[in-house]
Amino acid sequence: MHIPTKYSPAEIERRWRQFWQENDSFASTPDERPSYTIVIPPPNVTGVLHMGHMLNNTIQDVFVRRARMRGFNACWVPGTDHASIATEAKVVAMLREKGISKHQLTRDEFLSHAFEWKDKYGGIILEQLKLLGASCDWKRTTFTMDDHYYRAVIRVFVDLYHKGYIYRGLRMINWDCEARTALSNEEVNYSEEGEQVTFYYVKYPIKGSEQHLTIATVRPETIMGDVAVAVNPTDERYAHLIGQKVIVPLIGREIPIIADEYVEKDFGTGCLKVTPAHDPNDYEIGLRHNLPIVDILNDDGTLNALCEIPEFVGLDRFKVRALMKDKLQQAGLLVKTEETTTRIGRSERTNSVVEPRLSLQWFIRMKEISSRALQVVENGDIQLHPPKFINTYRHWMENVKDWCISRQLWWGHRIPAYYYGPGQDDFVVAETLEEALQLARKKSGNPYLQANDLTQDPDVLDTWASSWLWPLQVFGGFNDDCFDHQTGKINLSKNKELSYYYPTEVLVTAPEILFFWVARMIIAGLEYTDTIPFRHVYLTGIVRDNLGRKMSKSLGNSPDPELLMERYGTDAVRVGMLFSSPAGNDLLFDEKLCEQGRNFANKIWNAFRLISSWTPADQPMRDYEAAATHWFSHQLSHSIAQIDDSFEKFRISEALLTLYELIWDKFCSWYLEWIKPPHGQQISVEALHFTESYFFQLMRLLHPFMPFITEEIHRLSNRDTRLIMQTPWPQPKEADAQVLADFQRYAEMVSAVRNFRNTEQIHPKEKITLHIHPSHEHILRHPFLNLLTKLAGLHSILTTPPTTTATKTFLAAGIEFLYPIDEASVDLSQEIEKIQQELDYTRGFLDAVLRKVNNPKFMENAPEKVRELELKKKSDAEAKIETLTRRLNQLTKLNTQ
Repeated sequence: MHIPTKYSPAEIERRWRQFWQENDSFASTPDERPSYTIVIPPPNVTGVLHMGHMLNNTIQDVFVRRARMRGFNACWVPGTDHASIATEAKVVAMLREKGISKHQLTRDEFLSHAFEWKDKYGGIILEQLKLLGASCDWKRTTFTMDDHYYRAVIRVFVDLYHKGYIYRGLRMINWDCEARTALSNEEVNYSEEGEQVTFYYVKYPIKGSEQHLTIATVRPETIMGDVAVAVNPTDERYAHLIGQKVIVPLIGREIPIIADEYVEKDFGTGCLKVTPAHDPNDYEIGLRHNLPIVDILNDDGTLNALCEIPEFVGLDRFKVRALMKDKLQQAGLLVKTEETTTRIGRSERTNSVVEPRLSLQWFIRMKEISSRALQVVENGDIQLHPPKFINTYRHWMENVKDWCISRQLWWGHRIPAYYYGPGQDDFVVAETLEEALQLARKKSGNPYLQANDLTQDPDVLDTWASSWLWPLQVFGGFNDDCFDHQTGKINLSKNKELSYYYPTEVLVTAPEILFFWVARMIIAGLEYTDTIPFRHVYLTGIVRDNLGRKMSKSLGNSPDPELLMERYGTDAVRVGMLFSSPAGNDLLFDEKLCEQGRNFANKIWNAFRLISSWTPADQPMRDYEAAATHWFSHQLSHSIAQIDDSFEKFRISEALLTLYELIWDKFCSWYLEWIKPPHGQQISVEALHFTESYFFQLMRLLHPFMPFITEEIHRLSNRDTRLIMQTPWPQPKEADAQVLADFQRYAEMVSAVRNFRNTEQIHPKEKITLHIHPSHEHILRHPFLNLLTKLAGLHSILTTPPTTTATKTFLAAGIEFLYPIDEASVDLSQEIEKIQQELDYTRGFLDAVLRKVNNPKFMENAPEKVRELELKKKSDAEAKIETLTRRLNQLTKLNTQ
């Protein structure tokens, strides 16, 4: 077979991507095998591949490819999320460039533009995932606004409404002034460091008095919405003022001074301006004291006429804030300003400052519907990896608030509520207009109502209120054939695909959407199937640069994944990211990791070329061949067991590092050098058979991590007509620990001899003879002796003393090796000084180790591997001290003669 000298990933990857696509290689249909299902966290249809996507989808692909090789019917379902706020913003911006305002269009006209935009740009990220080698069943690609998915979302809304979980109410919500829509609490971000703001200390004159109250606020633009001033009822400073009135600065409106325990006496001045329309805590105070509500803001964050200052009407809230400072100063009402740092909520989508706002919205009663979702995580039915996130999950579930699910947008799933009258309750909820008309006639008592008398709610649902159905609806769970309207449940037995693929196996996602999405999918799964939606949740960390900063476009520290794949090869980037990506912990990404991945790919390719270049001879295995193959069979089994254990524990990075060491170090650096036939000679047929078997087992183990190079090597080998992904995952046999320990001992000797040769500048091709004490002659009878003699360039090892007293000595695996030299070349004084320095260092090292091993607390609490390592350090140091002391005594004696 012809194997190119150089591994060229670009051409190989292009060819395999095309083959996989043309042959539908990742397709899955239900059969007699057990299923293994992963549903992709659907990226926003607006998205392009970034490093977080690379990490997340590489991990998913590793799980899926390994499951396929382990005999599962692996199904990875891809798709995209319509992303209401983000997509509408993109479409609005596109229209603005064309000179078109959204508000000039009808809803249908706008949606036509939105779908046109989606068709043009919405598939970019999925095509990029194909570049990554993602082995999704691409024919199953789902979009959250596909017709079947749209119907499912509406069906669930109607069902939950009739169950009493969904209600419409006037509540204080988070408002995005840029997107002009409500947000849930989870869609509001707060910076870890806080933001710089100004406290304005403002005078509120007391009616009928020359006195005033001073109130500190960071939002002076809301002063015009004040309806009261509150003080703590136990605050002696203000007790005599309760019941009196103050004058709202600049506008002269009288408002009462009230007492409320919410006010903290030692915060600010101890006085609180109460603006129920613009603060959730003020709203609660307003309810307790029956205060009026004055909403001075429009939905775009500009002030309306209720602010009572004509020049402010139509101005942005932050512009008004700056003007208020000047106005208050001119009126003599500004006492002072102070700079401070505080937490400011910003919209997850637009990054604009969120405005608390009283609004009539749709909500889900989360306490009632989520009661079982905590239990299934705490009892282990669903396992979070790493488990440290259980506490985070518990905190959110125990403090869950009602979920505001309505959004004031056009792009999304339109709320299926139909209004037939002016009253707040004059509406019905139904899946279709026809059903709504029947319900409206019945509820209103008016049999003459017509369809055009009904007006559908203009709002759409929060994006998460559709994606929480993802594991169910990608398999048609809410379709007519299996959704039971009477029970409000999905009948799994009536949907072949859902009953086969659901529940899914593992969800790979980011911790920041543990509540947005993960918890809500669990809630939906339990509500509609009484079954969990997945068994495991693997939570990835954040990809950061090598300085620890989160990667972002604004910082310019995020590389383009496509350019990385082009520069280093996709396999190299995949393993580069996984080298240091433990579950739940952030990944410090450095492009050098991709270089390491590329070097790994080249190492593998060169090993393949080397093995393929050997010609077999029909002869018995040589001693060194028998020893090498015997050792590696046990090493391979031991490493497979380690890799499998890491996968079971969801330690993907550890699995890869074990495999990396097995291939680069154990196989290429040790085994191939050991088994390699001398120059000009042939390898035995049996040894070559073993070597090829080991190599192709390694390629199978590596395939989930590096699919392209392993598939190419498998094809070039002509060993199997199947794709490598269709071959079985290697199974470990019983590994003999003694064989592994013996190898380590002889490998240690090889390294020690090599170091000695380098130190003494002995030419690599020069064969040398070493001497050992007769008490160690057992090492000469071990089958692994040929590892030492072959790889360390030894002529022989003798148990007889050297004929000269002039020797060099070194310690390896507890054995003293002597190398005879010319007496005239030895400076005894210099040699004694050198050994004394090494002896002093080793004694100091031993003292440090003894402080640990003689510490009962350390030995009780340290992991077993750490204890074993420290005890080995102790025994090695003691042996070295003994050897050095003996050698020092010998040289000192010679030096005095």
